[in-house]
Amino acid sequence: MDTPVSKIRTAKLELYRKKGKIHAKAVDGRFNTLRWTMVWLTQIVFYGACWLEWEVGGASRQAVLFDIAHEKLYLFGLVLWPQDALLLAIALIIAALGLFFVTALAGRLFCGFVCPQTVYTSIFVWIETKIEGDHLARLKLDQSPMTTRKLALKSLKHGIWLAIAGWTAITFVGYFSPIRDLLAALPRLDIGPWEGFWLIFYGAFTYVQAGLAREAVCQHMCPYARFQGVMFDPATRNVAYDSRRGEPRHGRLNNATSGDCIDCGICVEVCPTGIDIRHGLQYQCINCGLCIDACDQVMTRTGAPTGLIRFASAAELAGPAVGDKANLRPRIAVYIAMLTAFSALGAWSIDRRPPFLVDVIRDRGALHREMPDGRIENAYTLKLMNLTDTPQELSIDPEGMAGLEVIGQRSFPVAAGSINPVHLTLSAPGDCILSGLQPITLRVSTNHAAGRQMRENTSFFLP
Repeated sequence: MDTPVSKIRTAKLELYRKKGKIHAKAVDGRFNTLRWTMVWLTQIVFYGACWLEWEVGGASRQAVLFDIAHEKLYLFGLVLWPQDALLLAIALIIAALGLFFVTALAGRLFCGFVCPQTVYTSIFVWIETKIEGDHLARLKLDQSPMTTRKLALKSLKHGIWLAIAGWTAITFVGYFSPIRDLLAALPRLDIGPWEGFWLIFYGAFTYVQAGLAREAVCQHMCPYARFQGVMFDPATRNVAYDSRRGEPRHGRLNNATSGDCIDCGICVEVCPTGIDIRHGLQYQCINCGLCIDACDQVMTRTGAPTGLIRFASAAELAGPAVGDKANLRPRIAVYIAMLTAFSALGAWSIDRRPPFLVDVIRDRGALHREMPDGRIENAYTLKLMNLTDTPQELSIDPEGMAGLEVIGQRSFPVAAGSINPVHLTLSAPGDCILSGLQPITLRVSTNHAAGRQMRENTSFFLP
């Protein structure tokens, strides 16, 4: 006789639920419309932004370009350098806080409407639907033996998927290598090893994730699905089934004690991750709202009020008494305060960002030179860095010692978004009572951004 312990020992461990490929039923409604609106919006931005041009000094460059080779990031008129890493950190913090804030308010809206996995899966499934038919036709085709028709349909579908994945990879790499140059180099295979690697990797990644893995990414691979629960509270609104109104289910035989749910199962058929929302909140749910669209249509046909499945919090579903207590949400206030603070910090950092930077290196090969007229000269190398997208003229004025002056050129042009290493010679009177290494300051000013200047400390060597 098997005991409970023996049954546990002989049970097979399943790492995930085996459901097979999910063929979700298409549904119309306000959430589906919103979902496709976000698909169009995100893809217009992604595929289009890399083609925008920005005029700089009579010439044009790509408006959005992560120029890793030259350690610069172009965002329209803004040129960011490695020294601006703080701005990147602030942007990432704001993005993370924004995600936490939205999740605390309405669950996984990001996953349901703007996550790249969701967006590209929607595109790939739409193509599959146009080629193979609706969800029942696709299921029947998958279960049928291989025929000439099936091979043709599958080949056409995967061919279009590969074409979209390839163009997506080209667009992605086009944000790091100018896309017009990249397209011209591809037919000649005149691309670098890193460009080739990312073209292959990102193309294969898009094809596998959106075309083959699909819902498995949300169910088993996405870490966000696993830790999202820590950002929820009783007042977080998620796609939820109102069991107080829907139960007991009654099928087609209704009576006075039955709920509004007719147990049609359409909410499961339209779910892209294949879950039954009537079982309560599940980590696989991406809050896309398609089950709401489907259930509302059924409720309308049966004459019942819509909203049996809707965006609702656990407190709301539990009743007014619990819901009123859950409205006090200090975490929302904290998120808003932090978002405001970091947004203000980012805006202040951009406003106070200097238009140029200067590195001063004193010539250590010759500490000083004594000239025939008795004056003492020191040589320096200055790296003038123009952080803007317009040419600048930088002027150098020494401070800190009496009689200190610039010999020769003291004003230097610096092209937009570039570094110009220049040589500077300073001269001091030979009868100076000082000796040895003396601290001085170089005041650097620009003909742009009136009033903006900076001071760099260095030293002057006297005998």
